[in-house]
Amino acid sequence: MPGALAGVRVIDLTAVLLGPFATQHLADMGADVIKVEPPEGDLLRLSGGSLGRDPRMGPIYMAANRNKRSLCLDLKKPAAVAALKELIKGADLFVHNSRPQAIERLGLGYEELKKINPGIVYAYSLGYARKGPYGHKPAFDDLVQGVSGAASLQSRVDGLPPRFMPSLIADKTTGLHLCIAVLGALYHRQRTGEGQMIEVPMLETLASFWLTEHLFGATWRPQRGSMGYDRIINKFRHPFPTLDGYVCALPYTDAHWQTFFEIVERPDLARDPRFADRTQRPKHFSELYQVLDQLLKNRTTQEWLDAFDKADIPAMPVRTLEELRDDPHLKATGFFTDREHPTEGPITTVASPLDFEKTKTEFRRHAPRVGEDGVEVLREAGFADATIEDLKAEQALLVP
Repeated sequence: MPGALAGVRVIDLTAVLLGPFATQHLADMGADVIKVEPPEGDLLRLSGGSLGRDPRMGPIYMAANRNKRSLCLDLKKPAAVAALKELIKGADLFVHNSRPQAIERLGLGYEELKKINPGIVYAYSLGYARKGPYGHKPAFDDLVQGVSGAASLQSRVDGLPPRFMPSLIADKTTGLHLCIAVLGALYHRQRTGEGQMIEVPMLETLASFWLTEHLFGATWRPQRGSMGYDRIINKFRHPFPTLDGYVCALPYTDAHWQTFFEIVERPDLARDPRFADRTQRPKHFSELYQVLDQLLKNRTTQEWLDAFDKADIPAMPVRTLEELRDDPHLKATGFFTDREHPTEGPITTVASPLDFEKTKTEFRRHAPRVGEDGVEVLREAGFADATIEDLKAEQALLVP
């Protein structure tokens, strides 16, 4: 069954995680994503590559590049740039995450490409909006976590020094926003025939992401309280210990709290004016979380989960990364699949979280080796075999 973006041709010059994460969603939805790589390949290929058979097939690269084809061009050579421009003539989307100054030096800026393809959607992501004073700076996930406020968020909870979140959260969050922006531009192009340029900067994306809840009291002018959603930055908000582990529990409504106090046989708390009314509870999150912390220690995790499920109170267990493979829900939904990679042997893949009724996302091909689809891609674009051989001889085109 064709995906929602079947027929959309994407020329993808992105690298590392931000851009490939965005274009993988496009590929999962059926777009033909041609991953254009330099002779050394995407830098992400080497992250963890020593674990596998081929050092250029690292686990993070494979997790973010399924359903794509790889074309390896040395864009330092004019013949390679010319070949790429031929491909762009027939493309719907050109996407990169290089600094604009670098891409423009190659002759691949928006003004240049719209001359050869006026309807092209030209999308790029960079660290900081180009029009601002940081616009020329390089950016990586750690840097953007720092400047966007992410690294300081945990400090507001526990008073410890700033630290990075243990995930490439800036790359992945910005990648999702880049994908969303591309979908909007493709829809506009379908309606009007107009292409356009899209810029998605990491800092502005992450600042918007955090401030959705953490602008809080600074929403008003003059300010009506501190920044930071008090329930979320409360130091007592954490998974609660049980007799044999931890549980995440969040009684939310008046009915939830009343039922919870019945379950723990604490009618006095049900009558406590700090907790009984939804208008008062937000003022007493610290006390509430400490109550939960004490009361949940008295039963096992499973006993609490059973009791909460019966009462329809939101609760879930705490899983380690290792335990996710055996999570009954993920097993039932087919989230993990064991497959045979043509060079890496048996591997585990994860499913796209997007589930369309009629235009299914599906696994169509493994993450490619560097340049393995180059000849096929150029032939489809009308390049003669003699021209392809010339590109290979000049080492403008590299194949395995």
